[in-house]
Amino acid sequence: MTRLLVANRGEIARRIFRTARRMGIATVAVYSDADASLPFVREADLALRLGPAPASASYLDIERVLAAARESEADLIHPGYGFLAESPAFANAVDAAGLRFVGPSAKVMSALGDKANAKDIARRAGVPTLPGHASEDQRDETFIAAAKRIGYPVIVKPIAGGGGIGMQRVRDESSLRDALAKARRIAAASFGDERLMLERLVEHPRHVEVQILADTHGQTVALGERDCSAQRRYQKVLEETPAPSLDDDQRKAMSDAAIAVAREAHYTSAGTVEFAVDERGDFFFLEVNARLQVEHPVTELVWGVDLVEQQLRIAQGDRLSLGEPAPRGHAIEVRLYAEDVDAGFLPSTGQLLHFRVPDGIRVDAGYDEGCEITRHYDPLLAKLIAHGPHRKLALAKLDEALAQTEALGVRTNLPFLRGLVAHPDVQRGRVDTELVSREFEHLVPADGDATSGALALAASAVAEAAKDVAGPWAERGAFRVGDVPGTTVVLHEGVREHVTRISGAGPYRTGEHVVAKDQSERHAWTLDGAPAAAALAAGRVWAGYAGRSFELDTDAPARTLDATLATEVAAPMPGVVIGAQARAEQRVRRGDLLFVVEAMKMELRVEAPADGTVKRVLASVGQQVQRGQRLAEFEPEPRTA
Repeated sequence: MTRLLVANRGEIARRIFRTARRMGIATVAVYSDADASLPFVREADLALRLGPAPASASYLDIERVLAAARESEADLIHPGYGFLAESPAFANAVDAAGLRFVGPSAKVMSALGDKANAKDIARRAGVPTLPGHASEDQRDETFIAAAKRIGYPVIVKPIAGGGGIGMQRVRDESSLRDALAKARRIAAASFGDERLMLERLVEHPRHVEVQILADTHGQTVALGERDCSAQRRYQKVLEETPAPSLDDDQRKAMSDAAIAVAREAHYTSAGTVEFAVDERGDFFFLEVNARLQVEHPVTELVWGVDLVEQQLRIAQGDRLSLGEPAPRGHAIEVRLYAEDVDAGFLPSTGQLLHFRVPDGIRVDAGYDEGCEITRHYDPLLAKLIAHGPHRKLALAKLDEALAQTEALGVRTNLPFLRGLVAHPDVQRGRVDTELVSREFEHLVPADGDATSGALALAASAVAEAAKDVAGPWAERGAFRVGDVPGTTVVLHEGVREHVTRISGAGPYRTGEHVVAKDQSERHAWTLDGAPAAAALAAGRVWAGYAGRSFELDTDAPARTLDATLATEVAAPMPGVVIGAQARAEQRVRRGDLLFVVEAMKMELRVEAPADGTVKRVLASVGQQVQRGQRLAEFEPEPRTA
């Protein structure tokens, strides 16, 4: 019996398991200690522990993964995306162990994983590429000369890796050296390879990619293109097919180019050939993602092809058998992340107290209600994918689905996604890769303060919990019982205090709002007759409705110190220290750069909190740090009268 081990986690593991079950293939999950209670672990036929939470000791440990494959007697190993998915060393190790790797060969993966080499393959295939520079000579002076020859603006890219990690835009020579240094730091920390290349920067580009499938018998096909231009920090947040900006001639030319690259590289399995499209409509080769893409569901819905099934069949030596695939309608996907949009899309961690997604669209989720979102991995909660006979209806279905989505307990990008889908440029299909940064202030609610509806909902949830007078809420001081049936609930939003008077014992009334408990589900409520949700935990109440969520505290906030007296030099989030400018007994001014922490594909500055002196350095380059961990001892200058 064929047995498939998925060397990955979360939503992609669950998605691969669904196809394997339908095909009658037994499934094996591998997991870290941080993921032991996640849905993908219990949904597999067999689950084996890899190791502790850090990816280097679990999902990235090739020997541990192969040991699990031997123990489970697996025949096939699917890497999903991320982690080891594009690792030639892993593909080689799988082959050496006598197992079948679900993906391209290690040789092909190695050739395409080097961006400079991949660009040479595209040139040999006759595919347009951007003017650029890549050589073994990595001196700054060489790049400066190359940039002059290419012409500014240029973009600096790590030769290894992908996902936009480390890329730096440079508009003039004065900033090129700093950009090279920054790109090298990130590339070394992320890929263990600090080599860089230059390309001419395409202004306001669209990011369009072509889905390919190739078997081991010489057949290669393209299943349309996806527009992935809506991005933040080079990371995609909305993807769709067909690309609304292309005409039929452009579609065919791009598909033909993708097939030519795949054939020149002797590619097999599912893969994606990525292109930049300029304002004139000309396209240029960027890279090949030698794996299944996060956004593959939009292609599956439009083309009616299960890409995972095709990967598994190709890995077992079968010929492509697609019939006569033809596109049907339009599909759009958004990525729901646990992240704090207002803080620059920083990941948010904690327990997912409440999680509900609507029916009527495809949802690929990695978490269920009650799961813990940890700092160790990408904070993707779920992908929501809407399909319709045309783009306008697909967008409308997606907007309605986002309005009905509820996620409480961690901060999410849900309001941002709603703003993105509703943005006029998205509605018209005029999206480029700079839209999010250019229009950010229009993509999130202008006022993030709790609304009267959110306060009414939160106060009602607190009052409902307080009916059990022996419970913790009766002891926390969040409410005061007055003349029955009236209740006053005191909630805090940062330093702001909200006092809400509610009447009734359920339904509750306050001002113009009526709030009622929906007995169908633990966290379900209605707010003025519309669906809503509320959840309480650890002195905090979360309230959500109409695609937005709010968090309020039941305790008064601790007294905050004057910012001028700040002495903490701490990591803003979990990550790796990739730069340490601080020195013991160093005099600094407020805002001077002390450390650089790389986390979740971001480079974060840690600056001096005030004028003063660094007394002792507590962190070094390469060190893994936790959020809030002290990086240095700091003594501020005394305040003058």
